[in-house]
Amino acid sequence: MFKIPVGLYEKALPPALGWEERLVTAGQAGYDFVEISIDESDERLGRLDWTAYERAELRRAIANSGVKIMSMCLSGHRKFPLGSHTPEIRRQGQDILRKAIEFAGEIGLRVVQVMAYDVFYETSDDETRLYFLEGLERGTRWAAQSGVMLGLENLDTPFVDSINKALVIIHEIESPWLRLYPDIGNLAAAGYCPPREVNLAKGQLLGIHVKDSLPRVIRGVPFGEGIVPFRETFQALVQMGFWGLIGVEMWGNMHADQDPVACVADARRFVDCLVNEAWPVNNTIHPVENQLHLKDKTLF
Repeated sequence: MFKIPVGLYEKALPPALGWEERLVTAGQAGYDFVEISIDESDERLGRLDWTAYERAELRRAIANSGVKIMSMCLSGHRKFPLGSHTPEIRRQGQDILRKAIEFAGEIGLRVVQVMAYDVFYETSDDETRLYFLEGLERGTRWAAQSGVMLGLENLDTPFVDSINKALVIIHEIESPWLRLYPDIGNLAAAGYCPPREVNLAKGQLLGIHVKDSLPRVIRGVPFGEGIVPFRETFQALVQMGFWGLIGVEMWGNMHADQDPVACVADARRFVDCLVNEAWPVNNTIHPVENQLHLKDKTLF
């Protein structure tokens, strides 16, 4: 039976949890995987330099919990962007991308989500765009060597705030190791219509980030209290034949007055209703697949 895997962003749970406890907690809340964060903090960037023993401990936590880490949110490029005007910062950004891909290959992650910031704390221009494309293209070669997919995410800056803009980059680089991992909350916050946007990306989606948002507010909006048209977006995904990862993006520290474990369980139930409505259990095989299956049987 086909199943849409639903994962949880690491930052939705308390940071004090050890990895095995974090994975077990996510599993108990109904999630199929966890998305690890490599953000711009020294602590999380330091994960890319973990020893062989530390990486083995993470693989052991995955094995013991039975919950995978299938994707990585690589937001460390906000601090060390691939498109920076400063050569040393660009070099650091490329090192981060290379190490992230190697880390993913060793741990067993399927997707490294690359944030489509040419720069974040600098001014964007034609030069930063060129540098970003050069760094990302180099990353696709490292990804090919490690058997890891790169997923480009739309964000909250004009550089890539829509799927259409992300597709321009995908087509410019033309690598089978680079596809889209859009965020429907970011799309809505930027003023785009998520159902229409995802329809542009047929055949290009590795997964989607699911969260609610408000105009120009992309963090901390509880599910159902924002402007994201979830049902219509999920129906659009079904119509385009999507069977990728769904990552629930939440920040536990933005709901300090609530139990974070209860919040992630509520979010899982919210998404579960959307998934079950969009992809009914008894409709797991597309009609085209049935036709192909019947054709194959006539050959023997």
